[in-house]
Amino acid sequence: MAVAEAEREDEEAWDADEALARACRIVEALLFASVQPLSAEDLAKSVPANVPIDRVIAELEQSYAMRGVTLHRVAGGYAFRTAPDLAYLLAPEAEPPRKLSRAALETLAIIAYHQPVTRAEIEEIRGVATAKGTLDILLEAGWVRLRGRRRSPGRPVTFGTTPAFLDHFGLDRIDDLPGLEELKGAGFIEGRLAKDLSVPVPDDDPSLHDDEDPLGDLFTPLDDGDAS
Repeated sequence: MAVAEAEREDEEAWDADEALARACRIVEALLFASVQPLSAEDLAKSVPANVPIDRVIAELEQSYAMRGVTLHRVAGGYAFRTAPDLAYLLAPEAEPPRKLSRAALETLAIIAYHQPVTRAEIEEIRGVATAKGTLDILLEAGWVRLRGRRRSPGRPVTFGTTPAFLDHFGLDRIDDLPGLEELKGAGFIEGRLAKDLSVPVPDDDPSLHDDEDPLGDLFTPLDDGDAS
């Protein structure tokens, strides 16, 4: 009786190990084939139902920890990336990084921290007019998206960041962006600061806010915020 029970337990353990190994192979294949990070929820849809996806991810993280590529959590999902200590070997083959003008960097930072934000609000924060081409560059890069229309005169378009923005800058979530103290510690903010100076907590929730409407027909002219 005891021998039969032990054999059954061994068989169940073998089946569990086999299911885990198959799940790891499936997730490994999905991640290598994907051009963007995949969420745990998406990965779980393809693995055996009795295998927890968290365990699969942990197994792969451990398996790849010392290899040429490692498993990273970025943009709310998972992706394989070159091991940091080997990145220099691929530098000659890498696509040259997109160079942004100061205006584009400032605009991107404002959108990231203040989203959803309109063009007029961006200009108010920057204190200067924003050329339409600046926003076009960020949209073409895939780092910024059109969210909706503000419920205000002219119904201006609102802008927000994308998962590609998080992926490009190695962020898992938007609130991984540095706060005021981190910016000061990194030397980006120097000197005495105004008492009311603050860095907003960024929020990239894709749901429209109460003061936003859906974009509607994209083939109609869009008002970037210059209400007549």
